[in-house]
Amino acid sequence: MQRRKFFGAALAGLGGAAAAKPAKAKAGDIPMRLLGRTGVKLTCIGMGGARFHLISMQEGIAVVRRAYDLGINYFDMARSYADGYAESVYGNAIPPFRKDIFLTTKSGKRTAKEAEAELNLSLKTMKTDHVDLWQMHGVNRMSDVQQIFAPGGAIEAFEAAKKAGKCRFIGYSNCRDPQVHVAMLKHAERFDTALMPLHVADTSYSNSPDMSFVKTALPAAVERGVGIFGIKVFGNAFLLRTFSAPNCLRYSLSLPVTACPLGFNTIGQLEDDVRTAQNFTPLTDDERRALETRAGLDQFDVIKGPALEYWKTR
Repeated sequence: MQRRKFFGAALAGLGGAAAAKPAKAKAGDIPMRLLGRTGVKLTCIGMGGARFHLISMQEGIAVVRRAYDLGINYFDMARSYADGYAESVYGNAIPPFRKDIFLTTKSGKRTAKEAEAELNLSLKTMKTDHVDLWQMHGVNRMSDVQQIFAPGGAIEAFEAAKKAGKCRFIGYSNCRDPQVHVAMLKHAERFDTALMPLHVADTSYSNSPDMSFVKTALPAAVERGVGIFGIKVFGNAFLLRTFSAPNCLRYSLSLPVTACPLGFNTIGQLEDDVRTAQNFTPLTDDERRALETRAGLDQFDVIKGPALEYWKTR
């Protein structure tokens, strides 16, 4: 489901004020936050690259350039997104302003040799000589942790790339099991960031606190001082059945995160979220609990549990 496309189409037939288009977002004024212990400041929302396969190359380039024009400085990517096509969107969009942005990518390879080769391909595709952050992608199982830190494992390529100047910082991502985050964070001195799903229905997953990233992985990451990125803010659009897009984003940004990369498919989506970020005020404890309670009361489990968070596995 493409978030807000359905709602825009529905409103288009109503006429009058309901169909009026909002004014274009203004540039700048997006709150900045420190990325863990790196000393780098990023905009609290980022340009995410996971959904470029849904739009054309030219549409993708236009969205990326508009994100930059509006002041976003954090650009998220992974080699696996559309088998490298998403990286090619960046490669065709960012060269004029590459030096002004914080560019990331990710590798799901688990050996040093394979990871090094994938990084070189990513750099070539995105037309840059380095990324600011290179992340171990999809570290979702305990066996992944073991492979990464085994002799000849991917961590060797990541640390060598940092030493060689091909990446400034090292991180990892995991959207399946919060307990794997806890295991990875035992090695937190060797990397700088962690990326995890953080959204309003996370705490309602099958009454299993140990499967909540908000309750388990997030506190562990905060304790270890790494920079934290929150993803799946809109639950792949399914949360929009019950919550407004601004409430979803406001919830995630009220957590102790540096930034949330968002998968904009249109300039309209981008500008909506930029306006929300520009006007951001943290939720009070009561407001946060009220949103979590609303998710937990869903008797049909449409916006909570495995029906929503199909990505959670153990």
